[in-house]
Amino acid sequence: MNPDVIIFLRRALLTLLLASAASLTTAQERPQLDLPRTTLKAGMHLIQAQVASTHPQRATGLMHRQEMPANEGMLFVFEQAAVQCFWMKNTLLPLTAAFVEDDGTIVNLADMQPQSLDSHCSAKPVRYVLEMHQGWFARRGIQAGFRLGGPPFGSR
Repeated sequence: MNPDVIIFLRRALLTLLLASAASLTTAQERPQLDLPRTTLKAGMHLIQAQVASTHPQRATGLMHRQEMPANEGMLFVFEQAAVQCFWMKNTLLPLTAAFVEDDGTIVNLADMQPQSLDSHCSAKPVRYVLEMHQGWFARRGIQAGFRLGGPPFGSR
């Protein structure tokens, strides 16, 4: 192959790679607002939850959000049960994470501070993590052992 063609192709590939990287960085610096939603029940309280079920959605989570409605949260759905650990890098809102079993039972809760790199983990393997405004669960008397309802947990 002609050396000039090889140089041209390498430059074109490099330009493409740099443009892709810049695009990913920009996407990660904006809140994701277009996720699917589901309604969960916590006793008589309804939660409008955005569902993060893919790796990129879970990795971004609630990062860069300046605000979130009072009864809204994010439900992280994993392929299989495992000890799930969360941190608050680039997350501006104080949150509480509820680590939830397949049947909707809350295993444990963790209050998380904005912009913190501290790790908060489930006490045992879970497939679901529900993040809500910090204090949302406490104000409603919801603690470990409480059972959430909704389609992900096989209940209406």
